[in-house]
Amino acid sequence: MAGAFMDLVGTGTAHAGKKSFIRKYTIWFEVFGWVLIGCGTFYILFLVRDGAWRMYDPFAQISGMLLYVSCFYKPFRFFGRILLIMIVKPIWFIIHVIISIIRQLIRIAVRIVVLLLTPFVKLFRILSRNLFIKREI
Repeated sequence: MAGAFMDLVGTGTAHAGKKSFIRKYTIWFEVFGWVLIGCGTFYILFLVRDGAWRMYDPFAQISGMLLYVSCFYKPFRFFGRILLIMIVKPIWFIIHVIISIIRQLIRIAVRIVVLLLTPFVKLFRILSRNLFIKREI
């Protein structure tokens, strides 16, 4: 699972835009990912063996990561692409449609308000010229 998580972090940062926040702080995201993996590993050890760390645990983790790279990399990527196409992209599309509809409604409301206020603004400009003329006494 650690290999899949780090693969997810690496893929996510690699596919971010060149000027995006994620690409700018890629190193920090990777460090945070490794810290999360370490905390998760300790939590699993705490549940299974009351937090006892044994000498073979790092070797088991490294062999698990190598097993992921050699055997499970392609299936995880395949299922990740399916998940992206079937779930994430449609939800993202729906969110974009809702935001664009709300944005258009706000633009229409602003235009209506501007249209209704235009005569009053013109009247105020005409009156303000006459009211604030400097007169010599």
